[in-house]
Amino acid sequence: MDSDMIVRGIGMAAALVAATMLTRFLPFVLFPPGKKTPPFMEYLGRTLPYATMGLLVVYCLKDVSLAGSSHGLPEMIAVAVIVVLHWWKGNSLLSIGAGTVIYMIMVQRVFV
Repeated sequence: MDSDMIVRGIGMAAALVAATMLTRFLPFVLFPPGKKTPPFMEYLGRTLPYATMGLLVVYCLKDVSLAGSSHGLPEMIAVAVIVVLHWWKGNSLLSIGAGTVIYMIMVQRVFV
């Protein structure tokens, strides 16, 4: 490895560190503890989690083939498990984790 590659690697690592630090520290600079949070930021804080989950659901289910061999049953069962667990327990981590485990078991063992 020549010195030019080493310098480029160090430069890229420094850029990554700077970008990560900027994204971590910038909110504390823009919205200090004593300053009122702008209403738009409060709105985003309320709505973006739901929008993100909706986007992830659409992305995960976009390639499900109802005409395929499993007819989308593993996906439908996993989504039903997630919905029921979340309605029952109200714990996102439990719901998503259990749904993922159920889906992987069905795909690898049941619908082979």
